[in-house]
Amino acid sequence: MSTQTIARGQSTENTAESFGVTPVNKVKRVHERGRYDRKTVYEILDAALLCHIAYVIDGRPYCTPTSFWREGDHLYWHGSSASRMIRTQGQGVPVCLTVTHLDALVMARSGFHHSVNYRAVMAFGTAHIIDDVETKLRLMDRFIDRVYPGRSKLIRQPNKQEFKATTMMGMEIEYASGKIRDKHVADEEEDYAGVPAWSSLYPVTQVIGAPSECERQIPGLERPEGMADFEPGARLDELMIKSYRRTFG
Repeated sequence: MSTQTIARGQSTENTAESFGVTPVNKVKRVHERGRYDRKTVYEILDAALLCHIAYVIDGRPYCTPTSFWREGDHLYWHGSSASRMIRTQGQGVPVCLTVTHLDALVMARSGFHHSVNYRAVMAFGTAHIIDDVETKLRLMDRFIDRVYPGRSKLIRQPNKQEFKATTMMGMEIEYASGKIRDKHVADEEEDYAGVPAWSSLYPVTQVIGAPSECERQIPGLERPEGMADFEPGARLDELMIKSYRRTFG
């Protein structure tokens, strides 16, 4: 995982290996945790199923949670064609898409040093509607396959009403940065022996549970091969990475 630093007021350009560091995406607070290399940023994005998208309508900020996925340096999501979010983003407004993985709770010897371990990304770009019918249909399939590899071939295609009611959105990542905390308790040196407070780190993991099959399941159906990794206890972030690679290579 690489880090980049720049002098105050300076910027660097995007490259094939990393995002440039600009006033928009520069990590300022605890800057050594910043990550700008595409490999790290993409891994954090691809391990996530949900994101939050921030935008402004008539001077008021909004932030909408939704599912998403990445293809190359583009991010995609969907929404109701009648929603305020989609109507606004479809006008080509700037958006900020964020992802956060909570990895641990950190209990220190002072309130100031209590923390969490996390992996986070902020990505910036301009949202646009996917108008081309064939592209929209392809993306609707990818939206399913990104989570459940190969499932789009097993299910019914959207009917006219479903197709009309769903809008696919996309944005090219113009700027992005990651930020990671992945260490144990870090206290002031004098507090280790001087403060008699029990301190520890609690790992936090989101896992898959046992499936609850539909009561109206057609008899004799078995779990598809593409769902082989969906075992109870599997880590969701690792599962999303596997699903992503199965679908996109």
